[in-house]
Amino acid sequence: MSSPWLKQKFTDFEQFAIDVVYGRRDDLPAVIFAGFLQALSYLFTGIVKLRWLLYRNRVLHDQHLGCLVVVVGNLTVGGTGKTPVVEKFARALRDQGRRVAILSRGYKSKAPPMWKKWWYWLSHTAEPPPRIVSNGEEVLLDSEQAGDEPYMLARNLPGVMVLVDKNRVKAGAYAIKQFGCDTLILDDGFQYLPLKGRLNLLLVDKTNPFGNGFLLPRGILREPISHLKRASYVFLTKSNGERDVELEDLIQQHNPGVDVIECSHQPQYLQKLGEPPETAETRLPLEFLEGKRVGAFSGIATPESFEKFIRDLGADITFARRFLDHYRFEPADFVDIFSAGLEHKVDMIVTTEKDAVRIDSDLPCPVPIYYLRLEIAIISGEDDFDAAVARLCFDEMRPR
Repeated sequence: MSSPWLKQKFTDFEQFAIDVVYGRRDDLPAVIFAGFLQALSYLFTGIVKLRWLLYRNRVLHDQHLGCLVVVVGNLTVGGTGKTPVVEKFARALRDQGRRVAILSRGYKSKAPPMWKKWWYWLSHTAEPPPRIVSNGEEVLLDSEQAGDEPYMLARNLPGVMVLVDKNRVKAGAYAIKQFGCDTLILDDGFQYLPLKGRLNLLLVDKTNPFGNGFLLPRGILREPISHLKRASYVFLTKSNGERDVELEDLIQQHNPGVDVIECSHQPQYLQKLGEPPETAETRLPLEFLEGKRVGAFSGIATPESFEKFIRDLGADITFARRFLDHYRFEPADFVDIFSAGLEHKVDMIVTTEKDAVRIDSDLPCPVPIYYLRLEIAIISGEDDFDAAVARLCFDEMRPR
C-alpha cells in the first residue's frame, strides 16, 4: 500500500469501523455496516466457543512448563491498562527474588515474512528462537522490531527478560533453558490456551467493561462475558473508587467468590522525550501542568482517558490529535503537530509513554514534547501491590 491516497483511505475506513464498534456513529452507513459486522460476530462467537470446548475436553492440549505461569489479559481488545499491571507484577516478583521473563506476541512488531514461515513448514526446518527484547541486562531491540509494549517493558524493567514470539510455549521453554527463569508472565495471554497458566489475572476496564456486549468484529469482546469464570482474580482497572454494584454482581454471577481487586492508573510525572526514564533531571512534576497551555496527541485505544488526565491536572488542552492505536508516526504528522503547537502558543506538547517509544529520540522539537508516566495503584482489595503479589503468586506456588 505505497500510494498515499490508498493509505489514507484505508486509515479513514479503519477509523470509521472503530467508531461503529464503539458506538460513536449512528448515521445510515454506520447502521448498515453494523448489521454486516453483527453477522460476522455470530460466526466469530461460534469459533471462540468451539476452540474453548476443544481445550476443555482435551481434544487440544495445553502444555505445562514446570514453573509459575502468570497470565495477564482481558476479555476485550485495547484500553484496559494492561501494560502497567504487567510491569508492576514483574517488578514486584523480581524484587522478591524470582527470575522473571515476560512473554509477548509483540503486537504489530516486525515478524518474519510469510514466505519464511511457509518454508519452515514445508522443509521441516526448525523455526528461529524467539526475539529477545531484553536479556535482563540490556535492551536489544527497538519498538518497531519488538512492538510497543514489549519495548516499553524492557526499558522499564532491568533484571527482567522480555521475549517476543507468537508461539509462547516455545518462548517460555527458551526463557527457562537459556536464562534460568522460574516465573513466566504472559502479557495479553488470556486467549492463549496452548500454555497452561497457573494464575489467570483478568483485567476489566471499569469505565467500559464489555462495550456493547458483542464479540468481534461488532463489539470489543474477544470472548463471551461468561468466560469471566476462567479468572483466578479480577482486576478492575481505571477505577475512581466508587462502587459499581451492577458490574460486581455480573462478575460474581459468572465467577462466584472470585476476588476482585480495584486499581487505578495514577500519573507520576512528565518525562522529556528522548531522555532515559531514569533521568530524573529531565522530569517535571505534575504540578507543572497547572494553568499551562498544552497540545496533546496519542495513538492509543482510549485517547479520551489520556486527555482527561491532562485536564484534571489543570492544563488547558488547546489542540489534540488522535491517531489509530499503535499508529506509526510519519514526519508529516509532526509537521502538523508542531505547526499547531506554534499556532496555539503552547507551553509543551504531551503524549503517552506508549506513543513516546515510537518517536525518534533525535526528532528536532521546536516545541518540547513530554510523555505522561502512569503507574498502577491498588485502591481496594489489598493494602498495596506488593501484598497482592505475595498473596496471589506466592500462595499459588505452595504445594496443593
